[in-house]
Parts: sequence; structure tokens; C-alpha cells
Amino acid sequence: MALVLTFLGKGGTGRTTVAIAAAKQLASQGRRVLLASQDLSPALSILLGAAVSSEPQEISPNLQVVQLQTTALLEQSWDELKRLEAQYLRSPFFKAVYGQELSILPGMDDALALDAMRRYDGSGSYDVIVFDGSGDQATLRMLGTPEAVSWYTRRFRKVFVESDFGKTVMPFLQPLAASVLNMGGSGDLFNQPTVNQATNLLEQGRAAVADPRRVAAYLVTTPAADAVAVAKYLWGSAQQAGVTVGGLLLTQPHSSQGDPDTNLGESFAPLPIYSLPSRSGADWQGLMQAMPDFGQAAQAPQPMRVDFAESKVYLFLPGFDKKQVKLTQYGPEITIEAGNQRRNILLPEALSGRQVTGAKFQDGYLIISL
Repeated sequence: MALVLTFLGKGGTGRTTVAIAAAKQLASQGRRVLLASQDLSPALSILLGAAVSSEPQEISPNLQVVQLQTTALLEQSWDELKRLEAQYLRSPFFKAVYGQELSILPGMDDALALDAMRRYDGSGSYDVIVFDGSGDQATLRMLGTPEAVSWYTRRFRKVFVESDFGKTVMPFLQPLAASVLNMGGSGDLFNQPTVNQATNLLEQGRAAVADPRRVAAYLVTTPAADAVAVAKYLWGSAQQAGVTVGGLLLTQPHSSQGDPDTNLGESFAPLPIYSLPSRSGADWQGLMQAMPDFGQAAQAPQPMRVDFAESKVYLFLPGFDKKQVKLTQYGPEITIEAGNQRRNILLPEALSGRQVTGAKFQDGYLIISL
């Protein structure tokens, strides 16, 4: 299993340069590194001084690079879908549609990029995958996809099964599905190999994103006020998506805008701040050596922790105040809105079914009492 690193920040702060330096530094330490970029412009090849394509290419010892081209990823995913269809459907109907003729729909880029990283991770060929994406809310929503989709799956399945409509049509759906699908012996529509496989993948994805030893993000900013504001906003949004932020990387540290270390230290405490030097031509050494120890991301505040003794849930939401956070509990889970994102909290079994009795916002934490 690989560590997935990504970098968040305003455009123009040097995220791609930082991602390349991080990949080079980790590769120089003997780690097997894949730099996966959504940047399809020639700029990536120019920065690397090597040609890159939609297939991983080794550009130096231990370092491979791939451009995540949506058209190529769509063809690969469609072929996999047709393979599964042939395995589980008695009469496949997607076989007459070819991946080469499919158009790209909004949202496919990030969904296919996430699936590609899942496959690269599962290959066992890499110790670290450095993901150079958009570095904004789109990246965070992409990483939060397993948790969001798993919520839709378990919530709507439960609602359907317990509804009068579900109880009425289920006896008719079972034999109908059995005539179309290669169903297992249980006859349970929701207990089939494809359903179980998808559920397991979602659970593995959720567990990976929640573990800073598997997935971690770092903020990248210049001392400019707008870049700092965006970084702080993305910090809170990352926590809301369940992604741990391990630190702040400050580019252009010699700006004329006062003492950035002092000001940023107050705004981003308790995150460690790393000042990065400018890159000089093709010399990456100075920037590489200034990279943090990415293995220390686990020391950063976690997005959520549970105190079972006090029956409290602590959500770390830096960058927001209590007016920007909304808590509701319409169903069996707790819903939190912040940073234009909505997160459903699945309570541990020991606290499952309890109602919220109180909540307060303190020192960047939303503390929920049950």
C-alpha cells in the first residue's frame, strides 16, 4: 500500500513545482515514487526535462511520471466494466459500445483519476504516489468520494428495504434479477459478488483517506493575503472531507509583505510551517532538501476523534467559526455543513443511535455531545 500525497493551494503558488520536488526527494531516499499529474500541458515535461505520457514513464531512478489523461482512463475503465458485465450478466449489452466513442462528461476527470490511483496503489509497484491535481475543492471532493458514495449506498439501501414499496416489490425483483444476473446461492439482491466487491472497495477507500499514513495533504501558499486566505479555507475544507493536512509549505518566503513566519504561525497553529527556497533553473537540490518529513503527517490534528468515556465527538474545523458551521441530525447520522461541503458522520457502534444533546465550537473544534 502506497502513501498518497497531494498539495492544496491557490493557483500560481507553485503547487506543481512543490509536487515535483517532493517526488524527487522521496525517490532519492530509495522510495518507489509515482508522480501522477492532471496537468496535460507541455509545462510538466518542460519542468521535468523529460517526456511524459498517459502511461507511467521512468525519468530517473525510483521515479515514474504519468499524465492522467481522461480519454485514456475512460477507455481502460470501460473495458473493465465490460469484463465485469460479461462475468455477472447473463446477456451483456455494453459489449456493443466502445470506450473510444464515449464523450467526457463533467466530473469524469476526477472520478477516473481516483480510480487510476486506486489501481496504481493496488499494483504494489509504488511506495508513494504524489498526486498533482487542481489543488482545490475538486481534489478534496475527489478524495472524499468513497465516504460520500458509501453514505448514499447504505442510506438509500436501508430506506428502500424498510419502505412499504421495497417490501412490496422485493419479492418480484429477486426472481427478475436472478434471470438477468449470475446471482449467488443466497438469492439476496443486495448480497451479490458485485455489490460486495463495490462495498469493500468503498470501505477500503474510506479507511485509507482517514489514515494519514495512507493519505495526506499539504498546504502551499505565498505570503500574499489572498493566497493565505485560500490556504486557510482549504485547510478547514480538507478536515471536512476527512483528509489530514500535515503542514504548510511557504513559497517565495522573501516577499516584502512583512514577517510571514510570525503572521502565518498564528493563523495556522498548530501546523508546522516550512519555508521553501526558489528553484534555480534545473537545480532542484535546494528545494528538495527543504521538503518536510512527510511521514510526520500523522502528528497533525486529525479531522475527527471520538471520546467514548464522555460520549463526545471532536471535529477539527480550522478556518471556520460557529456561524459558518451547521449541524443537523435528521436521520441516524450527524450531518455537518461547512466550507460548501456536507459530511455525514457515521457514529461508532458504541454511540450509534444516540441523539445530539449539545454542541459547541471551541479552539477550532466542533465538540458534539451525545
